Amino acid sequence: MADQAQEPKIWIDGDGVPKACKEIIFKASQRTRAPVVLVANSGQRVPKNRAVRFVQVGGGLDVADDYIAENCGPGDLVITSDIPLAARVIEAGATVVQFRGEPLTAVNVKQRLAMRDFMDELRGTGVMTGGPPAYGPKDRQRFANSLDRWLSRRPRSAAREA
Repeated sequence: MADQAQEPKIWIDGDGVPKACKEIIFKASQRTRAPVVLVANSGQRVPKNRAVRFVQVGGGLDVADDYIAENCGPGDLVITSDIPLAARVIEAGATVVQFRGEPLTAVNVKQRLAMRDFMDELRGTGVMTGGPPAYGPKDRQRFANSLDRWLSRRPRSAAREA
């Protein structure tokens, strides 16, 4: 787990994150100096900003998720649309916001896990369930608003404020 004395971090589940989300996070980090860790199986472009770090993990199912779950801690923010990962990091005390700006909590993540399992069963029987709608301006705005709310509530380290 992360050292609780450190300033809370923003963790990005980078393999499926929309480019617009990354841009919003990177700009917010530059403005607020909030530390960001982008974790992905494949190479990613990150800005030249000391607060932003990229961690490339090995290929394989859930390798990036495992890295985030094992390294995030209480007070951190995890950006993901992966429901099982969200459940794990919420249990660790982190906050979760999905790419479309919806916060996940201990209550609604259980509902989402059940719905995810149900949809997997439907797909397994051949029922076409469709995919998510395109990521649009309203999604970006909801995401930016959720990120700003978290940034305004996060504790800041004494060294940074001095």
